[in-house]
Amino acid sequence: MDTTEKIKVQILNAFTDHNKGGNPAGVVLDADHLSNKHKLEIASKVGLSETAFVSTSKIADFKLDFFTPNRQIAHCGHATIATFSYLKQLGVVKNKHSSKETIDGIRNIKLTGDMAFMEQTSPQYIDVNHRKDQILDSLGIKNSELLPNTSIQLVNTGNSFLLIPVKSSEVLKNIVPDYELITKISNEFDLIGFYPFTTEVNNPERDASTRMFGPRYNIPEEAGTGMAAGPLACYLYEKLNIKKDRFLIQQGEYMKEPSTSLIIVDLKIENNKIQSLMAGGKGSLQNQTEIEIRV
Repeated sequence: MDTTEKIKVQILNAFTDHNKGGNPAGVVLDADHLSNKHKLEIASKVGLSETAFVSTSKIADFKLDFFTPNRQIAHCGHATIATFSYLKQLGVVKNKHSSKETIDGIRNIKLTGDMAFMEQTSPQYIDVNHRKDQILDSLGIKNSELLPNTSIQLVNTGNSFLLIPVKSSEVLKNIVPDYELITKISNEFDLIGFYPFTTEVNNPERDASTRMFGPRYNIPEEAGTGMAAGPLACYLYEKLNIKKDRFLIQQGEYMKEPSTSLIIVDLKIENNKIQSLMAGGKGSLQNQTEIEIRV
């Protein structure tokens, strides 16, 4: 006989900018007894771009599983930041270093004050300029609106994103996504989503402004994407030759309902090559909800 259980879901905004904006994520603690079917059902009912489920791990401090409303993904930056910020607020994490187990390995976590940072791997690049016309069509932009002397690149530091450099904030703001075409291209290249960006920013302390479209994962647009900001920082360093080891990425300001996020990316560089990176920011608890499931 089926019984029902009410699952508590904490809602935190990750990558908040001066305690405002940010990207909401669900966090479910003590999730060991939940099946993947249950997790997907909960994530779908929560309705946010990602929900993190925390359970015990034999090889790391915590095991994290990430679900969008329609499928599981290997990593999620903002849900990781939300989770570890919350664990620190609860006093569960007391040290400056922690770790997470995911479906494809272990990642280190660093905690600095009230910010959490997640490890990503060294970047892998794939040139996709042979599909440039279709990519441009999917965003409603022209070739003349791309940043000169650059290329569209698929970049992976744990998840794959398509990075599209545009020449101005106006171009970025006026993008009109064709979700069907973005989904088709995302399926072909196994992408989480498209990450158009510009280095034209109003705030001189920021390095780039971005948008993220992930309709393949039921994410029309997202306010802050840590797993995409990491690849972007690598692109800025290695492709645009901006030689610094910390990048400040802003995202979410051009959404229909703006929610500006700030993602900080620290690069570990040896012999002018990126060995690994940490992407993070601040997470703040917003509220709690309960989801009823059959168990």
